[in-house]
Amino acid sequence: MLSQSDPANFRFRIRNATATDVGHILRLVRALAEYERMGHEVTATEAEMREALFGTLPRAHALLAEVAGEPVGLALFYYTLNTFKLRPNIFLEDLFVDPANRGSGIGIALMRALARRAEAENCSRVEWRVLDWNQPSIEFYRRIGAESIKDWHTLLLDGAALAALAEGTSHD
Repeated sequence: MLSQSDPANFRFRIRNATATDVGHILRLVRALAEYERMGHEVTATEAEMREALFGTLPRAHALLAEVAGEPVGLALFYYTLNTFKLRPNIFLEDLFVDPANRGSGIGIALMRALARRAEAENCSRVEWRVLDWNQPSIEFYRRIGAESIKDWHTLLLDGAALAALAEGTSHD
């Protein structure tokens, strides 16, 4: 998979990540977490990332954007299922472009690569979450045609509540 852009001779390429990219992927995930003010939450190791993306049962996939052979952008995603249509969806877990390379077309190229993949694989949609304070990203997503999902809430079950439910005990 290859995409290129040339505004003012700026060149990059989009490609599928490989197992040799794990260190770069984790670096970009950490940079995203710092941007989102959640750097303290990153506990993943390279070994865990390798297993998640390239192990015997891959749980996710990644696209990388490279400038001069150096990964500067990431789209990390996995598949979900639209049970009403019985078609796959792509869930974009992380989209990140190093600040020095923003505004160069890399973000749109990563999103376009995901859209092409979704179309080629007969997916019903690409979906993701964005923090409500991240106005630059919200504006970017709106420019490419994304809409907020109305009438739905994102919920989370983790930590003590997850353990309590699994054990059949009270989470109070």
